[in-house]
Amino acid sequence: MSKLHKALWANFPRSGTLEKSHPSLKMFGTLVKAAVFLATGFGLTVGSIPSPAFAQANLRNSFPGRRVGGGTRGECSARTLVHLVPDSSVFAPGASGDLALVQGPTANPVSLTMTFKPEAGGASTSQTLPASPAGVTLVRRSAISAPTIWESGFDCASGDVAASADPLSFIETASPPAVSLLLSTPEASDTQVQKSLQALRQSCGGLVPAAETLAQFGLADVVTAEWPQQLPVRCPS
Repeated sequence: MSKLHKALWANFPRSGTLEKSHPSLKMFGTLVKAAVFLATGFGLTVGSIPSPAFAQANLRNSFPGRRVGGGTRGECSARTLVHLVPDSSVFAPGASGDLALVQGPTANPVSLTMTFKPEAGGASTSQTLPASPAGVTLVRRSAISAPTIWESGFDCASGDVAASADPLSFIETASPPAVSLLLSTPEASDTQVQKSLQALRQSCGGLVPAAETLAQFGLADVVTAEWPQQLPVRCPS
């Protein structure tokens, strides 16, 4: 270091001297520290907010759904009811909004109610399908904008006039619903189901093979000897 540099350094005031002789510098330093603190805190806050895709991934891993409804007692409550969705019972229908379910065979069909409720809470909507024999039903819903719980169950009480007088009627008339979660962002498993549903829509008003159709969704074991070999495809919407 040259003599000139040493002389300048010796005469240059230290930070404490600067702050005492120039209070505005001390205030400026405080403001800079506060700004850095706020910026850091904001960054942490923003980083801690999960993205929609991340939130949906968590729901896919944790949703306790069941795509196959129906119980073990009573003709109505034991009737098979299946949502045609991935085996996780979580499905993103995509732009088409197509959903499908399968009703198993029965001698005394009753109506079926589908309920759609926001996963985060709020008002639900419902749609009732008329009593029908075994078959595939496709419905078209509006685009999914938020995670939605889809439940489908047979209205068993509507076929039992004695239900209200029997205190144990719930054993016979309560049909465990099929329960699925509908999301807006599709994954690979959703894309395959979407394609299968598009193919089914081409058969509206016609018949499809029962075993082969359900096998496309990994549900071959649902079809038993009681099922008809061909299922009608109904498309109310």
